[in-house]
Amino acid sequence: MRSDVQWRLCWENELQLPEHLELSEFFRKTYEPTGAFNGKQFAGGRSWAGARPELRVIGRDVHGIAAHLGLLRRYIKVGDVDLLVAELGLYGVRPDLEGLGIAHSISVMYPVLQQLGVPFAFGTVRQALRNHVGRFCRKGLANILTGVRVRSTLPDVYPDLPPTRVDDDVLLIVLPIGRSMSEWPAGTLIDRNGPEL
Repeated sequence: MRSDVQWRLCWENELQLPEHLELSEFFRKTYEPTGAFNGKQFAGGRSWAGARPELRVIGRDVHGIAAHLGLLRRYIKVGDVDLLVAELGLYGVRPDLEGLGIAHSISVMYPVLQQLGVPFAFGTVRQALRNHVGRFCRKGLANILTGVRVRSTLPDVYPDLPPTRVDDDVLLIVLPIGRSMSEWPAGTLIDRNGPEL
């Protein structure tokens, strides 16, 4: 039952090896159905995909990890404007709890976002999740932006690939935290200047 999920906020350096191993398995099972490569990036106990989060919210129930959301503060460039944000990523919900929704994990994370003093939180999701995040955005806590490309570095160097990639088929989710949405800079390209969370 959803009411049995207990949420824990933890900084990255608070996680112990058994927790990284458990998160690695959770992410592998959560992401693998979207493509074999997506699950492989969590091999060997790795509990992050690209950039490593600094803060995590982890939902647990009697069956183990139920949901997860990571946060990383960073500067991005929106058009020509450098902007401090809290990037949200590594979102996952165990398949038997998919109705749990992103709203629960963000509602646990929201007070922390306010304490961190960031003007905005943002994240990107696949187009297939439009309805899923759309329900969350209807509550007024977040906005979906379309038509924005996002450039990121690859988390590893590959001799046969360029060091950066541009995603032009993602939905950008923006949560105004310390500023209003009208203060989000105009621009059709976001440069992460690092790997995605």
